[in-house]
Amino acid sequence: QVQLVESGGGLVQAGGSLRLSCAASGSGFSINAMGWYRQAPGKQRDVVARIFKDGSTSYADSVKGRFIISRDNDKNTVYLQMSSLKPEDTAVYYCYAQVLVTGRGVSNYVGQGTQVTVSS
Repeated sequence: QVQLVESGGGLVQAGGSLRLSCAASGSGFSINAMGWYRQAPGKQRDVVARIFKDGSTSYADSVKGRFIISRDNDKNTVYLQMSSLKPEDTAVYYCYAQVLVTGRGVSNYVGQGTQVTVSS
């Protein structure tokens, strides 16, 4: 079993910055990819950013140039540095991890979510 623990959400004014963190814990696994989804009220959950095992990254068009995803492999932790935040970035942000579990194959895990609210 793999647990994902997120932190770093909160309330910030438009133009401000926040950094989200997500740590994966457990045993007998290796991480293929980690990333962040977000879901605003009444909207579907969308991928925000992803970072893959080889270090490559991808971003939603709406956050390119403003958000940076990074990863500490030693700590199994992924970060999302969010800058120039806009009210439309307001959402619950969920961390996810695609992992290879020893003896079980590939599994996907999602964190409990952390609220990000950007005031205008």
